[in-house]
Amino acid sequence: MVSFSHRDPGTDEALWHRAFADRALRTLDETFGHLVVVAAHPDDETLGAAGLMARTARRGARITVLIATDGEGSHPESPTHTPVELAAMRRQEVAEALHQLGPSIDLHFLGLPDGGTDDHREAIATALGAVLGGSGTHLVVVPWVGDGHRDHRVAAEVTAEVCADLGVSWREYPIWLWHWGSPDEAPWGDLEVVLLDEPTADLKRAAMHHHRSQIAALSPAPGDEVMLHEGMQAHFDRPFEVFVRPAGPSLAEGFFNDFYRRNGDDPWGFESRWYEQRKRSIALASLPRARYASALELGCSTGVFTELLADRCDAVRAVDIADAPLEIARRRLGDREGVHLDRLELPGEWPAGAFDLVVLSEVGYYWSPADLTVAIDRIRRAMDAGGHLIACHWRHPVTEYPQSGDDVHAALRAAEGFVRLVQHEEEDFVLEVYGFEGARSVAAETGLVE
Repeated sequence: MVSFSHRDPGTDEALWHRAFADRALRTLDETFGHLVVVAAHPDDETLGAAGLMARTARRGARITVLIATDGEGSHPESPTHTPVELAAMRRQEVAEALHQLGPSIDLHFLGLPDGGTDDHREAIATALGAVLGGSGTHLVVVPWVGDGHRDHRVAAEVTAEVCADLGVSWREYPIWLWHWGSPDEAPWGDLEVVLLDEPTADLKRAAMHHHRSQIAALSPAPGDEVMLHEGMQAHFDRPFEVFVRPAGPSLAEGFFNDFYRRNGDDPWGFESRWYEQRKRSIALASLPRARYASALELGCSTGVFTELLADRCDAVRAVDIADAPLEIARRRLGDREGVHLDRLELPGEWPAGAFDLVVLSEVGYYWSPADLTVAIDRIRRAMDAGGHLIACHWRHPVTEYPQSGDDVHAALRAAEGFVRLVQHEEEDFVLEVYGFEGARSVAAETGLVE
């Protein structure tokens, strides 16, 4: 996930204020009959959706809040409060905050371990499914999948799965993005807002003040410091709340078969466009090693880059989702020794083996955020200890794609364990090379520097 600390000053709210002032964002559709707010920790729900809850309560619609963990890990070095005491305190705080927003809000605590939601996905899914079992129109809101916190990501991924299965609408609310991120990293095209009048904004402020363990120090002792300093709190004192529309599902095999059928054997101009030729040259020049033992190319298409990889690698396993481009790749590469071409529907299907080079070029934006998360995990597992990942993606928006190239690279930068060795960024594309922790620069690896 993103590396940041709550103690950091973070991004000044004035910067976000200017960014929002320059944009006209859509408003969230509030015609639902039942609002379900999922929070990873007590206070997420108030920071991200207190205004929406207050508006919903005012019109008499039903509200259910699910709190996954008790947030007992917020002060791990506290000399005055045990995790059990913190859990009880934070439960009381969220109950008071929600009563401020609407006395009839239905509150459920799941009691999962703070920081350990990844091992309890089924418990979240079961609880969410149970509250969505009734009739009527539902809207579920949950912390943003890209927020940079593991528990937030897990809650978002589980919510996406449950809502997709049940045909329920959901949105995601950022919390830590405003702290660690910048306007360049916000998913502007997917944002919707809920406007808050002054009485509603005042109600949200009052609810936030109930979370005393987070907005004030537990004591003057080291380890009891404030968790949400004033700079962080300023992000939630806006006259609006922000929600992210989830990306669509991953593009399936049929999309690519249809694309090739309509556009011929070279629909992206891999062989005819200088843009593509130049980009391949930059990618090859960015590889930290002159030669690799075994490469995995995800989304090889017609095999143009595969052929170049084969000149730098002892073995190349290249995979694609569609038969049409693979047939072209097979004609191009023939029976070239060491090259293996497979049709796999990534990331659900995955090639066996370990590789010292993985190529993720112009593929990641075809996946939903959940599938991209799965793919990154599988890439990490497929790489050997000294391996490299090279990723390159188009940066301009494409309506059909679930994500943008920038979204893909933000997810890579947030992935645990990766260290970026190369970054090349242009208006049209971004290219990065990653290794694992301890990976060294080309000069260091070849003995030019220590």
